[in-house]
Amino acid sequence: MTRTATVVTEHDIAHLPEAAQRYLRFTGVLGRPRDSGFELRAHGWFRRKPTDHWTACRVEQRNTAPDISRDFHLYLNLAHVLPVHAIDTYDHGHGHLHATALGTFTVADATGPEMDRAELVTYLDDALLLAPCTLLDLPITWTAVDDRTFDVTLTDQDLQVTARVTTDHRGAPHEVTTDDRWADLPTGLTRTRWTTPVDGWILVADRMRPRRACAVWHLPEGPFTYAQFDFTNADITYHPAG
Repeated sequence: MTRTATVVTEHDIAHLPEAAQRYLRFTGVLGRPRDSGFELRAHGWFRRKPTDHWTACRVEQRNTAPDISRDFHLYLNLAHVLPVHAIDTYDHGHGHLHATALGTFTVADATGPEMDRAELVTYLDDALLLAPCTLLDLPITWTAVDDRTFDVTLTDQDLQVTARVTTDHRGAPHEVTTDDRWADLPTGLTRTRWTTPVDGWILVADRMRPRRACAVWHLPEGPFTYAQFDFTNADITYHPAG
């Protein structure tokens, strides 16, 4: 996709739904040079089942745009003693989850069309919350829902995924929702609503970022929050386009 300018202007967002324009203004995109991706280091909490205790974790991540790729690493110690390293990737239309324990034993390995779509929509979720400037250089369709809600559809290779963004009166997102992910349930992979609610926003280094965000599966028995991340003190480096 051709970039219309080095710096994002009102002209670049004038065609978008009002709620989307308000969101981009709130996140500080206007007047900012375009980004080609970001790198992130953050800490949080993770659990595999609703009955599990929370386990501290750390993440390292790299996303690129407009060539869409995602490289996400999760590190934690199960039961505080067993080191686990999970890697989520998306590149050239393919998603892959691979996790090992003790650096040797494979404990999860998932590929296929469901994983392709899941990783792509997670990439979209990342962009919406952490790198909104990259959205303007991606093959995206913006659709108005109401005064505070809009849908974003991203196309890559032969895949197409959609996320819904709900904002407050300022344009600050308080939740991103999608149906383009599959939960690994006892009955097998099941398409399940997935949301990332946001707990507040903060200005860091002249950029708005979420204070905290969660990842939630909306299961038949009720919502299950399985991950929480604190971005207030996260190390986020943005790469200029060019």
